[in-house]
Amino acid sequence: MKLSGRIWALGVALTVLSLAALTGCASTSPPPPPEVHSGRPDRGAELITRYGCGSCHTIPGVSRADGLVGPPLTRFGARSYIAGQLPNNADNLSRWITDPQAVEPGTAMPKLGVSAIDAQDIAAYLYTLD
Repeated sequence: MKLSGRIWALGVALTVLSLAALTGCASTSPPPPPEVHSGRPDRGAELITRYGCGSCHTIPGVSRADGLVGPPLTRFGARSYIAGQLPNNADNLSRWITDPQAVEPGTAMPKLGVSAIDAQDIAAYLYTLD
């Protein structure tokens, strides 16, 4: 095989490998749904009402939780990210609920004084929404 033929074949091979790499990146699966090992979903639903989360969010299964200020929390358990940046897992969600301003300064979500235990229970409820 002539040198020019080898160079052409090498160019084709590199092109194919580059396309395969790009295609592989584009088809990466999102992280698996979060698993919650603690928290009481029944209490979480009550706390969502008590803290007034429904005044900003639409939350299935919670009476009068039909707010339109923040994003709807429907199918929350099936989401990959919290606030568009944190991987959706119980620790991150509890951190977000407890102090959203520490996670994303300037976010519209206020710090409501949610305790760590209450945040864990609220997270447990939200993860039932898949």
